Amino acid sequence: MTPRAEGQSANLIGGLFMVAAMAIFAVEDSLLKAAGASLPVGEILILFGLGGAVVFAATSLLRGEPLYTKDVISRPMRIRVGFEIMGRLFYVLAITLTPLSAATVILQATPLVVVAGAALVFGEPVGWRRWTAIFVGLFGVIVLIRPGADSFSLLSILAIIGMLGFAGRDLASRAAPATLSTSLLGLYGFLSVVVAGIAFAIWEGAAFVWPDTTATLSLTAAALAGAGAYSCLMKAMRTGDVSAVTPFRYTRLLFGIGLGVLVFGESLSSSMILGSGLIVLSGLFILWRGKKTA
Repeated sequence: MTPRAEGQSANLIGGLFMVAAMAIFAVEDSLLKAAGASLPVGEILILFGLGGAVVFAATSLLRGEPLYTKDVISRPMRIRVGFEIMGRLFYVLAITLTPLSAATVILQATPLVVVAGAALVFGEPVGWRRWTAIFVGLFGVIVLIRPGADSFSLLSILAIIGMLGFAGRDLASRAAPATLSTSLLGLYGFLSVVVAGIAFAIWEGAAFVWPDTTATLSLTAAALAGAGAYSCLMKAMRTGDVSAVTPFRYTRLLFGIGLGVLVFGESLSSSMILGSGLIVLSGLFILWRGKKTA
């Protein structure tokens, strides 16, 4: 296989992992939003983080991997943990306090930040055609958000901060030592969620609420879904070019809106349909260009 063919194959595999991750993440979001109806956000983050950490710790032990190496405290990993805390905390706040579809829409700006970061930090080539498609996708996000409309509020800032945290996490994952497996990245990622939950719980001062059956099932399923989605995401970010794999994040828009409408009864407006179409089409174009020259 030629180097070009190998690169195209890696991009395709990375893209499939990304689609799977986005579908499972959307399910996770729905479960966390459901748990938020009866539990404080800090408690949700702590329990969710512990559940995911247990899953990844068990996976690492079954594979005979040590749970700690010196690479865990490397500079890229320290940066990654900081962005993980930022992304998880503010995005969970967003999905519990705002409509799931609105938070999902704002999250779609993540690929713009990631691709720009990949070009600036890793020197990956991104030509004017793909940049044009990215800005078309950004316009689609603006159409969906509708600044000044009832669907846009100051609470949307929570999702924006969360989006920036996730973008930084993904870029730091790319720079993380190759010696760290996906399981170890997941373990320390979910431990970061626990830290975020403890910090917010202390700041919020909310009393611990014993989870009822529905909340317990939601958090358990969310932890398992989060572990699966996390694995797929890390494999995606470590396979192929970031600028080629990242556009598949746009599929989360479809999954998130679908669950928001079907599960939580959120409305689907004409602007949401138009904006979603622009974002998906721009993502498909970027993928197509990724198979050619930048």
